[in-house]
Amino acid sequence: MSAGHGSWRGRSSWPNIREPDWYQHRVLKGPDTDVNLHVHPPDSPEIGRMLGFRDHLRADPADRARYEQAKRELAAQDWTYTQQNADAKSNVVEEILLRAR
Repeated sequence: MSAGHGSWRGRSSWPNIREPDWYQHRVLKGPDTDVNLHVHPPDSPEIGRMLGFRDHLRADPADRARYEQAKRELAAQDWTYTQQNADAKSNVVEEILLRAR
């Protein structure tokens, strides 16, 4: 994984994370927000997987509450790297994805 910089609609640089070995995945972080925007190429199987995750959370109040709880607990922690937060929530995401099928 390597870090780089890009620009978005005239804004200042948006730091991003590149994962070329994982379907050319990118994570863009806004310069003035705490938003992580995940970007995949159109043919990535992750798009369908994550849309299924989203749709399941919309339809299942218990899993939505579980994910919210995990996200809030993790947001309260200080992370050196964004990936640390992603790794910490992986188990919850995978559990929910299994039920989403």
